[in-house]
Amino acid sequence: MEPGTAAAVLDAARAAGRTVATAESLTAGMLCAELGAVPGASAVLQGGVVAYQNGIKHSVLGVPAGLLAEAGSVDGRVAEHMASGARRVLGADIGVSTTGAAGPEAHDGKPVGTVFVGIATASGSSVREFHFSGDRAAIRAATCRQALLMLATELEAD
Repeated sequence: MEPGTAAAVLDAARAAGRTVATAESLTAGMLCAELGAVPGASAVLQGGVVAYQNGIKHSVLGVPAGLLAEAGSVDGRVAEHMASGARRVLGADIGVSTTGAAGPEAHDGKPVGTVFVGIATASGSSVREFHFSGDRAAIRAATCRQALLMLATELEAD
């Protein structure tokens, strides 16, 4: 099985006895759908929150309103809060989040292709910033790939 695929991530999570939840903005549920498409996903996947609007990021995931007003949604700190919020709201061991500017225009002053992926666990959180090129579909697909790779890395650390 190819590392970093949804199936490989779910197998690793199952083997580690860990559950996963997603919080997605620019990918709008693509990551959760990719994980959910794998047979047996229900053993690991708790669920996902699509938080496209800032109000949902705040009210459901607990992203501070002041941070959203100051930094906008395309920000590493927002990704961190989203991942932690997914973990908390959905009762998962690992939360993963995606936020960014998929285009066709810049968002919150960030150029198209700027993406943040967050991972949150009981022991802490991490965020990576990416700069993808291509159209909207390519940027969203690349974001999902990187989120899966980050999940795989987190599970390997166990």
